[in-house]
This record gives sequence, structure tokens and C-alpha cells, in this order.
Amino acid sequence: MFEQTAGEALIEILTDWGVEYIFGMPGDSINMLMEPIRKQDKIRFIQVRHEEVGALAAAAYAKLTGKLGVCLAIAGPGAIHLLNGLYDAKLDGAPVLAITGQVESDLIGTDFFQEVNLDRLFDDVALYNQRIMSAEQLPVVANQAIRMALTHHSVSHLSIPDDIPHFRVNREARRTNSILVKSIPMAEPHNLDQAVQLLAKPGNTVILAGRGTHSAREELLNFALSQKAPIVLSLPGKGAIPDDHPYCLGGLGLLGTKPAYHAMKEADTLLMIGTSFPFTGFLPKKVNTIQIDINPAQIGKRYPVDVGLAGDAGLTLRTLNERLIERGEDEFLKQCQSRMKDWHAKMTQQGQEELLPLRPQTVPVLLQDILEPNAIISCDVGNVTVWMARNFRISQQQFITSSWLATLGCGLPGAIAAKLAYPDRQVVAVVGDGGFAMTLSDFVTAVKYQLPLVVIVLNNAKIAMIKYEQESMGNAEFGTDLTNPDFARFAEDCGGIGITVHTRDELVAALPKAFSASKPVILDVFVDPGEAPMPAHITFSQAKNYAIHLVKEWMAD
Repeated sequence: MFEQTAGEALIEILTDWGVEYIFGMPGDSINMLMEPIRKQDKIRFIQVRHEEVGALAAAAYAKLTGKLGVCLAIAGPGAIHLLNGLYDAKLDGAPVLAITGQVESDLIGTDFFQEVNLDRLFDDVALYNQRIMSAEQLPVVANQAIRMALTHHSVSHLSIPDDIPHFRVNREARRTNSILVKSIPMAEPHNLDQAVQLLAKPGNTVILAGRGTHSAREELLNFALSQKAPIVLSLPGKGAIPDDHPYCLGGLGLLGTKPAYHAMKEADTLLMIGTSFPFTGFLPKKVNTIQIDINPAQIGKRYPVDVGLAGDAGLTLRTLNERLIERGEDEFLKQCQSRMKDWHAKMTQQGQEELLPLRPQTVPVLLQDILEPNAIISCDVGNVTVWMARNFRISQQQFITSSWLATLGCGLPGAIAAKLAYPDRQVVAVVGDGGFAMTLSDFVTAVKYQLPLVVIVLNNAKIAMIKYEQESMGNAEFGTDLTNPDFARFAEDCGGIGITVHTRDELVAALPKAFSASKPVILDVFVDPGEAPMPAHITFSQAKNYAIHLVKEWMAD
């Protein structure tokens, strides 16, 4: 590694850590990093058209693979553009390394062209945030930055002045290596005793499973089967078990199902696993609550708990399963399953109706028939999230979105990252017209790198979720109309394939054509702008406010 330039040393370190892709845009303050990237063939540089897309793609890559996502940008505007994608990574627990250029060392502090205080700018988003001061410092700090990102599932940032990558690393430089050691934390024995005593009490037990259960499917299902406990999923938890599993009640809240809502109302004991569910108004009142989380700081953070189990979800559940006696009473479970059967039938019916304009629920229902079990779904934010959460039933597919930041525009970058990571799998981005318009320029990135992914745009010429939010508050709709381009023609102009869809029959014909294409495809699907993402259970306040909204709309005419 030594007798190299600092730039060459950095690329070698990234290679040692198994980095496969760097998402970024070339520019003047990173040209000395671009040269060693150009000279090697183990890491592929993916040129994006906007740095935000690069950071969102790096975050999605990390979410899908568990590996380090890497993005690269120049000082000043390029670095600033990264922030939205990096906050998505931070909040969703995705390990990402952001590398930014900076003005040359002797110009820092002179208010030089494109100089921004990157140390301060990245201080909130990055768990590890360092400015490189010398060539000798770079290898050690790079190893530490990557180790911190992977260990803590968070963001690291390195700011590298423009002159540093050109300098040579001398033989006396400190040496570290690319080693990552993992441990499996286990809950304290006395907390496990408390949990077993609580779970042994009679009553209805309901499980709320989050992202932390994706690697503990077998243990989760064994617990549910033993305790006759239905499973409700948070949005990041979607896919932890198949949506068609007889113990699955779907999601909770605005994105959720009626059976999940009623199960929470009727619960006596709530077991929260691998989730820090923020919408506590949908959780039961005055129940016995146990929370399992690998991070002790998350336990009791948003909702009062009686017992906290700080440990790995799989190991903790396995231990509980060994100690708990199987329940015989299953009346509550059967009632939940009966409700869920009716709910599934209703959701399927929504997507089968021959209506014009097309109901947006038609897209996930028909997509169900075309997607292979190992397909990857990158879902954008908005009403589209509601329809995919409720109406698409995951079997084995991977589902990613911007869960905690909920940033519009994440769908296409996620699909690009997915197709790079898993080129042999079907990849679809399901997006709204509002979200897609924010990052659509990078459809040409998919074309450039010959990534045959499918983008399905639910086109209703509205920021539809905000329209609904305004109306449910009793306000008149304002500022939510959109003027859209012809998305199908845009796809053709970029070198991809564009298909316009107005009817259910057209969608049935278009889907197999799109997924068999050798180019990126945009399906521009025109859907009903009046289809509101009504909660599974409507409160009196929501109904009252919606009525007030209708009066305001009538008065405005």
C-alpha cells in the first residue's frame, strides 16, 4: 500500500473492504481521486446526473445487500446535494461512506471558490466525520470511517482537500487493516425471566415486527405459532414474513389494515420486536408491553414498556421459544385470520375493478402476478406507498423505501442500485408522478449502464397524499396540482422504452412486455386523482374534517 499516492491508497482500501460501486459525479476538487478509480477495474464508478441520486442509490445498495454503500461528490454544491440521501441512510440504518472533495489545504479558511465548511455541514448526518489533513492520515482514517459505518449501520464522511490525493504516503505512516468483528448481543437473564412471566399470563398477545426481524424469520414464526400470536408489520418490517402467511395481519396506521387495527385494540400483551414504531396513537392503551431491540436506547423511547430485552432479535426469540409453553387457546388468532381473509379479498377486488380513470390499487394487484419471488421493489414515498403496502402481497420479494426520512424521489435511485447489485433479478420502481419528477433525470443513468429495470409511474397529476392531508384537516386543497411531461415519451427520448397506460387491459398487456425488455422501461399509468388513501379505520375527527373540507370546496366554486 505504501509508496502510493494517497488517492491510490484510498481506492485500495475500498477494494479491501469489498466495495463494488461508487456513485458520484466527477468535478474539479475530486479529479485526483477520479484518476486512481479510472486506473483500476475492481470498483465500478457509476456516474449519476445528480449527487442526491448518488447518495440515495448508495443508501439503497446498503439496505439491500448489507454492504457498504459509497458516494462521491465535489466540494461545495456537490457535497450539499448528497445530504438528503445521507439522511435517508442515517435514519434507516444503512452503512454509507460519503467522500467529498474540498479546496486545497492552503486555501481552507480563505473563502475560496466553492469552499463550504464541510466539517460543520456533515456533523449531524455523519456518525464519523473527518477532514483529511495529510496523505499519511488518509489510510488509517479511511479504515476507521468504514469500520464505524458498518459497525453502527450509519453514515461516515471524509472531506479530502484537493491536493491530498496527489501526495505520496511515506513508509512511516500508521498501518491498520480492513477487519470487522461482529458480536451477537443477548438480553440480561433477569429481563428474560420477566418477559417469560409476562407472556405466560392469559390474554391476547400481538406481535409488532419491524426491520430487525428480517434476519429472524424462523424464530419469529416459531414464536407466533407457539403463542398463537398474530403478527403486525411496520413498513420497514414488510417482507419479514410473507404477507400471505396465516399469522400476518399486514401493516399498521395510515398504511395499515383493519385487522391489524382491531388486533391492537383487543390486545392484552404487545411484543415489539426490532421496531421503534413512531405512530404510537395506533398502539394499544394500557397493555403489558415487551420490547426487543438490539439497541438498548430504543427500548421505551417512544412507548412505555414493562420489560425491555436488549439483544439480537433471532437469539432472543430463540431463547424465549425454548422457555415458553405452547398455548392451546386460539380463538383470538382465528378471529384475526377471518378478518384478514376478508381484507385480502377486498384489496384484491379494488385492483380488479374495470373503472376509468384507473384505480391506483390496480397496479399492485396486477404487479403481484408478474413479479418473480426474488424480485426487488423500490417504492417511492406518497400515496404509492399506501397502495403498495396494502395491496401488494409480498412472498419472498425484497421491498425498500425511505422509511424514516420518507423522502420523495427515492424510487428510481433504489431501482438503479438494486439492478447493479442483483443484475439477474427483476427490479421495479413503483413511483408517484411527484416523487419521480424529482429524480427522473437519472433514468438516463439506467439507460447508460444498460440496466433493464421497470419504472411504474402512478400518474394522477397531483401531490395526492398532501391533497388528502389538507382535506382531512378540513382545509381546501391548495398547491397540489402538477403539470407533468409525457413520461413515456421521456423514456423514449432517453433511449429507453415508454408505454402509456389508461385502462386495466392496457396494463395487463404492458407489464409482461416491460419485464421482458432489454432496456429500461417507464410505464406511465394514468390513475384516478380522487382516490384517497383513507386509513383502514376512520376516526370521527377525520370524517368531520373531511366534511368541512367538502363544504369549503363547494363554497369556493
